[in-house]
Amino acid sequence: MTVEGVHLLEQLQTPALMVSRGQVRFANSAAKTLLGAHIVGQDVRIAIRDPKAVAAILSDSGGLAQVSGLSTGGSVWEVDCRVLGPNDRLVSLYDLSERVSVAKSHADFVANASHELRTPLANVLGYVETLMNPKAGGDETVRNRFLETIRHEAQRMQALISDLMSLSRIEAIKHEVPLDNVELVALVHDVAGEFRRSAQVAVTANCTRAVIAGDRGQLSQVLRNLIDNALKYGKPGGPVEVSVEAARTGWVLITVRDEGEGIPPEHLPRITERFYRADTSRSRAAGGTGLGLSIVKHIVERHRGRFDIESRLGAGTTASLMLPLRDES
Repeated sequence: MTVEGVHLLEQLQTPALMVSRGQVRFANSAAKTLLGAHIVGQDVRIAIRDPKAVAAILSDSGGLAQVSGLSTGGSVWEVDCRVLGPNDRLVSLYDLSERVSVAKSHADFVANASHELRTPLANVLGYVETLMNPKAGGDETVRNRFLETIRHEAQRMQALISDLMSLSRIEAIKHEVPLDNVELVALVHDVAGEFRRSAQVAVTANCTRAVIAGDRGQLSQVLRNLIDNALKYGKPGGPVEVSVEAARTGWVLITVRDEGEGIPPEHLPRITERFYRADTSRSRAAGGTGLGLSIVKHIVERHRGRFDIESRLGAGTTASLMLPLRDES
């Protein structure tokens, strides 16, 4: 291999190897970082311990192979072997982990959404078919009970579709930083006022104004989701406390706290994942779609903020979001 060729491969950020007669003769810095400096001079079957990849490298025509766990347990790499001569091969390694992870996330999302819609739809169809039976449909008590179930399941589907569309819109503009002035103290009071039927919602603030660069509609959605969750899963008839605290560090902290049963600690790391539920039966009974906290997280991240949930069993749950204040001076 020429000096110019070695220099060119060394500049690549893509891991690359020169293999001659089944041995690694050269590895650039990226390849040494990935596989270790000791691979130079090593048999390629030891350097890359994957039968499909080794077969592609040692074949007369080269080829492609996919390798799992080359860098970390969950990583996925593509091994691209080009034949340079009877005994010489150029092997490039491409990290597909993120692409594979995104594809899996999309597939899981579609599967979960389909499942969530299929269940209430099956209930609706089942009860409609029963009502079409003259024996069941002729009993007014039975008919009314079935119609109420149909209405409930239809509302459940409507809520899920609404959240799916909301999440789609948020993701479509997630890289666009919102620039409108939003005054959070007034906004919190406005949204809390929508829950006047629940007298236990109380608002406190350590300031009269807290202005951020934001999207008023999306921030209202965040507050509605968090207050609604606190009312659904908090202590029946118990208080829900919403607080706004502006800090000299240039951030504003909004917390929504309930005194409910709390969330088991093993569920907290995954609580903002789409369709993840700490208590599936309770969430569905309360009308939850499994998307509310995922929507909250996406909106807060779009506003360059931080979202967190703290909870202790038997002591309630506190959802908090920190957002950067806008300098009004």
